[in-house]
Amino acid sequence: MLRGTLLAESLQLGADLRIAGLRLTRVSRQDRTGSVTADQPPVWTILEFEAADAAADTIALLLARSLLADGGWYADFTVGSDHVVVFADRIFRYRSGDLTGRAEAVAYGKTVGVPGHQLDWPG
Repeated sequence: MLRGTLLAESLQLGADLRIAGLRLTRVSRQDRTGSVTADQPPVWTILEFEAADAAADTIALLLARSLLADGGWYADFTVGSDHVVVFADRIFRYRSGDLTGRAEAVAYGKTVGVPGHQLDWPG
């Protein structure tokens, strides 16, 4: 079972993610004032989800097509022993604990405007 996190505010206007078997497991709102960029709203809607492992590639592709390119956004999930980090039009997949793979995703995140303190996914 894959598990991940997506911020509703990170989606492009008109995004429509329809993935068979995708389930929301938690929806919460957090005030992130003081830790956001000028392009990010101060309150975030956090969507935690899960799906069958077989949906991993579909989820990653749809997220890559649906995330905002501006503002420093990404979504991430774990599938088996892998971690998947998705930016607009870019997907990173590496084994959890692979410091090189994680470093590549973090470095890319910085190039698209994600503040370093927000590149804090586990694994």
